[in-house]
Amino acid sequence: MAGMRQFDEEAMLEQALELFWQKGFANTTMLDLAAATGVQRGSLYNAYGDKDALFLKVFERYRLRFLGQVGEALARPRLRDALRSFFSFVITSMTTGTPTRGCLSTKTALGSEVLDPALQGALRRLLDDIEAALVERLSQDGESESLPIPVRQAARLIVTFTRGLVVIERVYADEKRLRATADALVKLLLPTPVH
Repeated sequence: MAGMRQFDEEAMLEQALELFWQKGFANTTMLDLAAATGVQRGSLYNAYGDKDALFLKVFERYRLRFLGQVGEALARPRLRDALRSFFSFVITSMTTGTPTRGCLSTKTALGSEVLDPALQGALRRLLDDIEAALVERLSQDGESESLPIPVRQAARLIVTFTRGLVVIERVYADEKRLRATADALVKLLLPTPVH
């Protein structure tokens, strides 16, 4: 029937996400997407228009899923445990797979000299949403009073730090190093009181 998709869109979007995550946006072609999803290029073009539009659809699914997992990680009663859980989730996410898949948003940001405004907007939304989740958690229970910097700056520092972790993971491929470095930042932000 004309206008109806002749493929399982849910499965196709998941396969496209995995491919974009492994190869990055810039290094993924519509031919790659057709091969990975089993959906002909013409059908992909008819359904989504172009690679950018397909990526934005896939990225929005990724963003919502990622933010849900960030929320779960930050839902620990003690702030120190919430931050450790957050970093554990982020590190596990980027070190999954063989080769490790890294970070979809960072790969996308660094994959091109000039970012398309729509892609840049999608990446900003994700980073702003992560920052907002961190601000909300850092502001709970009065624990933020022990932070050495204002809550918003702490949240931005954490988001920026996670982007750096991606680079260190690529260079060293050492999960223990990532976890130790993340733990060091938690200790800097929330030093253990001396009695």
